[in-house]
Amino acid sequence: MTTAPHFTIADSAEDPDADVWFAEPAGFTAVPLEALLPSPDSSAAGNLRTALAPLLQAAPDGVARQQFIAQFTQGQHLLGALREAGTVHCSIGLHRDDVDEGVASSGSRPLLSFFTVSWRATAVSPRAVTAARAVSGLDAQARIKYVELPCGPVTFSESVHTPRADSGIPQLPLAQFHAHLPHPDCKRLAVFTLSTTAVGHREQYRAILRHIVGLATFENPLAPAATTP
Repeated sequence: MTTAPHFTIADSAEDPDADVWFAEPAGFTAVPLEALLPSPDSSAAGNLRTALAPLLQAAPDGVARQQFIAQFTQGQHLLGALREAGTVHCSIGLHRDDVDEGVASSGSRPLLSFFTVSWRATAVSPRAVTAARAVSGLDAQARIKYVELPCGPVTFSESVHTPRADSGIPQLPLAQFHAHLPHPDCKRLAVFTLSTTAVGHREQYRAILRHIVGLATFENPLAPAATTP
């Protein structure tokens, strides 16, 4: 028996200003950018303070409370930097490592990833040209692939980076998978990025991103079908 896939439709799918639609597989939880980065005097800022109040009250002492505030503020700064760079969506992925041989399912470690969708302005040109330009100049060791999908031409690229010793970031290799999707207006580019420190699972994360992009569309899939008069 074949079971139809189950999809949960996010409220953002009904956004009249949406420019791209996509579906995330199980294990990803969207980060509410707008709710976490409200204007200081807006009602959303008041809602955020109300939501955080129980967490602050649950802190065992003032030191723990200040540590929480500092970490939360740092997270806001990071999200703000992403939004300034054109990011309109991000999600945290959490999956169980059930691939490595010799690891019991009960003792498998969790795998974390971070998925983002960002927009970049481009010079007006055919979509295939834009897709090719998006990966020009990458490191010679970067893995690049060009494909034609229902959403149009797409270039995939992937690479592994290690933070600099003076960056203050843990020295863990970071695998990044990018998909470059030129918009039909030929003036901008949607960039889907999946990042993870689980470098040994590159094949699985590569498949996750390609699955997401394979379902992506620049046309509202929820729009009512046109009827023949």
